[in-house]
Amino acid sequence: MLFTRHPSNPLITPAQVQPSRSDFEIIGTFNAGVTRYHDELLMLVRVAERPVNDDPYRVLCPHLDDGGKLVIARIRRDDPAYITSDPRIVRNNTTGDVLLTSISHMRLAHSADGIHWTVEPRPWMQAEPPYESFGVEDARITAIEGTYYVNYTAVSQHGIATALVRTADFVHLERCGIIFPPSNRDVTFFPQKIGGEYAAYHRPMPGDLGKYNIWFATSPDMTHWGGHRVVLEASGDGWEAGRVGGGAPPVWTERGWLSIYHAADATNRYCLGAFLTPHDQPGRVIGRSKTPILEPSAAYETEGFFNNVVFTCGALVVDTTLYLYYGAADERVALATAPLDAILDML
Repeated sequence: MLFTRHPSNPLITPAQVQPSRSDFEIIGTFNAGVTRYHDELLMLVRVAERPVNDDPYRVLCPHLDDGGKLVIARIRRDDPAYITSDPRIVRNNTTGDVLLTSISHMRLAHSADGIHWTVEPRPWMQAEPPYESFGVEDARITAIEGTYYVNYTAVSQHGIATALVRTADFVHLERCGIIFPPSNRDVTFFPQKIGGEYAAYHRPMPGDLGKYNIWFATSPDMTHWGGHRVVLEASGDGWEAGRVGGGAPPVWTERGWLSIYHAADATNRYCLGAFLTPHDQPGRVIGRSKTPILEPSAAYETEGFFNNVVFTCGALVVDTTLYLYYGAADERVALATAPLDAILDML
């Protein structure tokens, strides 16, 4: 097996984290971005929470109104106007409108060794209307020239978009707004400029026409993006037939840029793969994993809020080993490690 799951897995679970409100419960701590900061490691954990619900006949859907006030929609499970079978969403049969059953924020965690993490008791960043009314999700952290860029998924009634904040100290935040409009997510920034421009992968969601593929783009300022082109396509009828999307920000290696990505099959089983591109041509794939480099098999990956999921938003190279942090079953943070050269050799 290429990757070794850490024996302390899962590293962070909902039971270890305090809800942001006394009337909420945490159902997921997962999909965390990670970075080095001075003499420690920092992680931005997605914390999904929901109202405590004592009524088994209703689904509660929290969201923000236009003024930023928390509103809780109470949907009867037997109401024929709604589909309530998915634990993540409630869909209106007539209008097609969707509400989420939880709302997410970002929580900062600290570690000296990358294994033992202390999660701060209060949110690092919470959602704001109008484009984050359903929550902020799946942060990726990329350090570029002394600034830490945090891109994340902004979810609202307007759709799924990608937004950006930047910080120098993880205390003072500058919100930069939407950088990729709906429907687009799974953005990963390169940790250095390429050809004098910022570079990123992103994943549009075209709907009825086209596949969910990974695209490449460049920007002069991290706000205006162009030069879009497809880099990696969903393919076949197996583990990556349903969709592919960015995972951890690309990692510089002597052989090229290494990217760990996620893929889902027709049953929404999520695995991880890897691909390699030249340093100066990150839009050209020169190596790609034929089989998953990590797939759900441990109990904490196969059973949880959403079963059979491994999903990464952050990775670090420690000496000659890749530390891959990933969300397990949309509920927990876990860690798997592998020799960097072994990953590159298989591509």
